[in-house]
Amino acid sequence: MDDVYAKFISRMNPTRVVIDNESCEHATIIEVVSANRHGLLLEVVQVLTDLNLIITKAYISSDGGWFMDVFNVTDCDGNKIRDEGFLNYIQKTLETDALRGLNGVMPCKEHTSIELTSTDRPGLLSEVFAVLTDLRCNVVNSEIWTHNSRAAAVIYVTDQETGGAIEDPKQLSKMNELLCNVLKVNSNFKTPRLTISSSGIMHTQRRLHQMMFADRDFERLEGVKHSSRNHVCVLDCNDRDYTVVTVRSKDRPKLLFDTLCSLADMQYVVFHGTVITERMEAYQEYYIRHMDGLPVSSEAERQRVIECLEAAIERRAFEELELELCTDDRLGLLSDITRIFRENGLCIKQAEISTRSGTAKDTFFVTDAYGKHVDPKIIGLIKQQIGQNILQVKGNLNMSPKLPQETARSFLFTNLFRSLSSQNFGLIRSHP
Repeated sequence: MDDVYAKFISRMNPTRVVIDNESCEHATIIEVVSANRHGLLLEVVQVLTDLNLIITKAYISSDGGWFMDVFNVTDCDGNKIRDEGFLNYIQKTLETDALRGLNGVMPCKEHTSIELTSTDRPGLLSEVFAVLTDLRCNVVNSEIWTHNSRAAAVIYVTDQETGGAIEDPKQLSKMNELLCNVLKVNSNFKTPRLTISSSGIMHTQRRLHQMMFADRDFERLEGVKHSSRNHVCVLDCNDRDYTVVTVRSKDRPKLLFDTLCSLADMQYVVFHGTVITERMEAYQEYYIRHMDGLPVSSEAERQRVIECLEAAIERRAFEELELELCTDDRLGLLSDITRIFRENGLCIKQAEISTRSGTAKDTFFVTDAYGKHVDPKIIGLIKQQIGQNILQVKGNLNMSPKLPQETARSFLFTNLFRSLSSQNFGLIRSHP
């Protein structure tokens, strides 16, 4: 009955989006007001993230049955959004897509999806793609994450002959058998998981967060010293019966999305929140309760929230060397590329793979076999084998990635949250 009532309220009060390009000199302000429902905040942020918008500030309020959020956004170059056509598209997308339940599975018969989690090891991805090539499967899209000795991948493949989803039960059974054999190699730490399906797809990065969380990548290995450079604090707010979570970290794209995914996976609801980024650093503050209505109630639960949020931030910190490949797609391309990486001692820490109109555009984040900076000579050899114009190095190869210094001391946000009530981003107003 409550669900029916919630749907009725949503229909009577559709999502309203107001875009303001005048109040702020450096950012476009987007206000989203709607009847509240579980998961709406994450879906709105997911839409903004998928549109490649950078969220520089956010004010979140979703208490008392109403959802009212304000976001300061820029494009990837840090500029305001001035294209009227794109502004209209943002508004239309938020007013429609944010109501569809984007975190659910959407039907798709164009390809077969493969989800796998396993203990990470050198050459794992190369062996997976070799199996798919032997089975004459084209990889059309994929994303791979590794963190804390775990690996998770979502891979979309098509049949080389039909160009569609793989429907032959024998071929699917063979794929399952061969991939399971690959995942079981040197996998004593965790039982690998493999799912092959043609029934539908989910938002890939949202799904990867769920898979990593289910595989408990937030648990640190015994004997491995934990040296997180992110600062997460979980405190009680007794007067309002909330738990207050503050996160201070190096800023990066999609940070807000990743944090909210982690809170959702732990079954917490965000009632109020503030996000501020400044000089490549980010401050996030959330007032949360568990879905059962209770705040964090024990030290063990408090520690788990800290570990899970740190893991969500670290899963794609992008500190590795970035290599970008762009070439005509063909069967076995990824198998060949990842084999060359493995033979030259590179470890793939993250990968984003896409194919459009016969062109493969793939991004790999790599280290050497010891997790260190890659020798420029090795990259030179790899480019000779793959093609000088096919593989490009992003960033400065000659500079080792610098580890960020402890950021907690550098934040000057102690009184910022108090001042927000007077700023209110120029748009917040009360609603009945």
